[in-house]
Amino acid sequence: INRRFLDDLTLKYQADNGRIARLSLIDETGERYVRMANLACVGSHAINGVAALHTELLKRDVLRDFFELFPVKFLNVTNGVTPRRWVLLSNPGLSQLITSKIGDGWIRDMEAHLKKLEKFANDKEFRTHWRQIKQENKARLASIIEQRTGISVNPDSMFDIQVKRFHEYKRQHLNALHAITLYDRIKRNPNLDIVPRTVIFAGKSAPGYFMAKLIIKLINSVAEVVNNDPDVAGRLKIVFLPDFNVKNAQAIYPAADLSEQISTAGKEASGTGNMKFSMNGALTIGTLDGANVEIREAVGEENFFLFGLTADEVRKVKSQGYHPRQYLEDISELRSVLDL
Repeated sequence: INRRFLDDLTLKYQADNGRIARLSLIDETGERYVRMANLACVGSHAINGVAALHTELLKRDVLRDFFELFPVKFLNVTNGVTPRRWVLLSNPGLSQLITSKIGDGWIRDMEAHLKKLEKFANDKEFRTHWRQIKQENKARLASIIEQRTGISVNPDSMFDIQVKRFHEYKRQHLNALHAITLYDRIKRNPNLDIVPRTVIFAGKSAPGYFMAKLIIKLINSVAEVVNNDPDVAGRLKIVFLPDFNVKNAQAIYPAADLSEQISTAGKEASGTGNMKFSMNGALTIGTLDGANVEIREAVGEENFFLFGLTADEVRKVKSQGYHPRQYLEDISELRSVLDL
């Protein structure tokens, strides 16, 4: 099959031996093995990314040769989540409020119906009821946190939440550095006017992923210091909630005030946790990556805190050479936090 495939390609790309090698179903550079992605591209009727950005990355970079050969195969299908689980089941209070205002059609077709809520955006009674539901959800999560970790958190604080699989490109360690930064600012200025914040992490790492496990250890170690320091009491708490799974997640998403979606742009295939947070009324701080791009378009730029480099900027930094020491020399606060 591989030989016939290569013969067909040779007619199209006689002058481009490099492209033929990249399209080959068998890797011949060392020990021969089947390239499963190439085989899938040839054998499939359709090839899709799981978010608009990543479909473009497939066309431009990852599968560029296959896109030029089979452009009609490529399309986009953004990953999705069901409101039946992530709002109706996990957030009954919000579900009842929405249904009381616009009917229950949103459960089956959220995109078509949910915009009807916009006319209640400045309705005082609706806003008060919405805030009450959020507060009840936060109190429920606070109770679960205390039961499982022994840490008492204040439901009146901002719940700043990052829950997802642990991976370096998802940058939980960057979020931990931000928590240390807040801690350092309070220690240096005890009278600092700061919104009380509870930073909540949850997620699991692959069994053999040493660095991801080390990041989990870092978060727990930082939490131990911060949560036992009377100087920051009432203003900053850090929690790692163990055994993250679908069931436990149902109490987390409805309680979030801020959704952390700070993966390195171009790496997050789509992201579905960001959708679960957004459907439950959390504001997003995020990079222009995966489904974040489409969420930002849907909710409006004014309701999205844009963070970090774009995928093109990331690629440019890498191509020019990434020199982290320069950031340490230029940003004294970052240097102080890493020293701490």
